[in-house]
Amino acid sequence: MVVTRLPAQRAALEEERRDWWQLAACRETDPELFFPVTARGPGAGEIAQAKAVCATCQVRRQCLQYALATHQVDGVWGGTTEDERRLHVRRERERKQQRERPGVARQRRAEPGGGGGRGAGARIRSV
Repeated sequence: MVVTRLPAQRAALEEERRDWWQLAACRETDPELFFPVTARGPGAGEIAQAKAVCATCQVRRQCLQYALATHQVDGVWGGTTEDERRLHVRRERERKQQRERPGVARQRRAEPGGGGGRGAGARIRSV
């Protein structure tokens, strides 16, 4: 079965996707809260407050997707900090690489001493 949307329906969906920020919980909050100077000291409290606002937001996912798509490096977006988004991007990149080369990752683990690390209890012996 093929579901077809009328042009008016498609336009309404596209408008809804563009206007997600109108439903954002942070619209009534001071923007400075979402851009602390530092993550330590008073900034840590601001980050916690910003994340609390994000936790109540109905468009949190769209906000995070926007931040990732537009490479927002500063501030709290979609309930995540700069470091959390950076980690998310790194993990997604690693997952993508593993999907593209699944045999390579398994092969390295199977080799003795694979990955350059030593197993628990392994000793270094001089010859």
